[in-house]
This record gives sequence, C-alpha cells and structure tokens, in this order.
Amino acid sequence: MDLISKPAETRRKLWQMLGDIPPPFSPQVSLIAKSDHRTYTLEHFSYPNGLGDTVYGYLLLPKAVDLPAPAALYHHEHGGKYALGKDAALKIRENGYAPGVALIEAGFVVMAIDAYGFCEREHQGPAGERESGAATELSLFKQFLWQGRTLWGMMVHDDLTALAYLRGREEVDAGRIGAAGMSLGGSRSTWVAAMDESVKAVAPISQMTRWRDFAESGHYRGHSIYYYVPGMLASPYDMEHLVALTAPRHQLILTGDRDPLSPISGIHKVMDYAREAYRRAGAADKLELVLYEGVAHAYLPAMVEAMIDFFRRTL
Repeated sequence: MDLISKPAETRRKLWQMLGDIPPPFSPQVSLIAKSDHRTYTLEHFSYPNGLGDTVYGYLLLPKAVDLPAPAALYHHEHGGKYALGKDAALKIRENGYAPGVALIEAGFVVMAIDAYGFCEREHQGPAGERESGAATELSLFKQFLWQGRTLWGMMVHDDLTALAYLRGREEVDAGRIGAAGMSLGGSRSTWVAAMDESVKAVAPISQMTRWRDFAESGHYRGHSIYYYVPGMLASPYDMEHLVALTAPRHQLILTGDRDPLSPISGIHKVMDYAREAYRRAGAADKLELVLYEGVAHAYLPAMVEAMIDFFRRTL
C-alpha cells in the first residue's frame, strides 16, 4: 500500500495499534549514583514512566569532547539475556566491543535504559520477585493485553520517554541525536526513529523483519513474545512503512542475508518501498543497506564499526 504521502496518518494508526498507551513525555528523573571512569562519567538514574512502573537507565558523558555533543540512544538486545539489559552498552560483547563505550570514545553522549523484564526490571511484573526473566516477560504480555495495551507498545513508550529526557539534557546537542541497537534493540531503534523526528540518524542492526514474510516462514518461535502486536497482519502496515517514516533523515540498516528473524525476501520489499519514500523526499542517498553475505542473526565487529562510522558521518 502506498502510504508514503500520509506519514502523520501512518504514525497515528501504528500508535493506536499498540494499545491504550498515552503519549510519551519528559520524565522527572532521579539520580541513583554517579561514577567516574577513564573516558566517561556514568550517571545511573530512574524515573516513573507514568504507567505504574519505574525505568532504570544509564547516561554516559564523554570526557574528551566539548559539550554539548551529539548523542546516541542505545537499545539493548534480547537473546534471553534478561540480566543484561542496559549493561549491554557497557560490557564487552562477543564481538569484542562494548558498544556504548565505543560510542563514547567516538565523541557521543550515550543513554541506555532497561526494557520491561530486563536487568533492574527483571522482577517488574505482576508476580514481583516470584518471577524473573522469561516468566516476567510472558506475564507482562498477558497483563497488558487485559489492560488493552501491548508489551511492545509499553517498550516503545519507555524508549520515546527516554529520548525526551536525553533531548533535554544540557550536555546534548538536541539537533544531533541518533538511535541504534541490535536485534530487539534494532526494532526499538526503528520504531523510535519512525515515531519521533528528533532522531536524526538511526542504525538498526540484525533486525529488519517484514512481518508478513516472517509469518510465511512459519518461524514464529524465533521472535520472543514481546514482538507480537494484535491485528498487525490484518492491517495495511508492515515494516516498510516504519522504515519509510524516517525519510528524509539518515538511516543505515545492517543485517545478514541469512538471518531467519529477518527473511531476505522481506528485506528487499522493505527497501524497495522505503527507497521510493526517500526518493520522493529528495534524500535517496540517506538510506543505506549493508547486507553481510552468509551471515545469520549476528552482531559482527564490522557492524559496530559501521554504526560508529555512520554516526560520525551523519551527526
């Protein structure tokens, strides 16, 4: 469906599909702790999300650059790593990088928060301390459905609220904010950039799932329960409409061509549609795709390096 000329309507209807979720806002943040590190200062913070829960996050302020500086909202992955959450920005991954620290060293302010069910929110479900990890995630999914909401919508709400806080920090150049992440983090980045035009550059990594192509594969277990929004396949929308909403801003998609969570047939359909949206916006050169040949669902060193280079070029 050609909805390129209707971005406001597309955003509104996609938001409605996420359930009865109020708009994001600028939160009242509490500082939990502050610590000094070699290349950055770390602020550990929390804030009420206005929906009955508390968000926990990190803000990393680089020491070696003049402030205000460009910033990146870094979204952690899933992979069943419920205890990891926002620490994914700080801990060295299997690819040899701590992505948030790498962004700091490239001159960016970095923010990362825990999504529902992860790290400091691992017991933030209806059963409290009696459940953790996947059990918390599943219970939240059920609870939110009964409340007329979706787990995915609640996650996106928290990410957009975190973005509002990042945008308001005096150390941040609000005109130079990017979003990035891998897997779950890639989808979070795509939605945040689609829904909020203050994201000037976005780099989703190893998650560019066109829902209809993924459904045709029958590999429903591949994505965790957070990913499923009622009515999505019955709607006129798919991933290409979200990707197109970022036009004419910068977008770099990094993914393997053998990723079962993002069938390659779907990626080509997404790109065909989104390229037309960028062409109409006079920004054909601002949408980039790097396909890694023979690579499945992975977080390669080259992907981290490409993300950093992309933000340096665009922010």
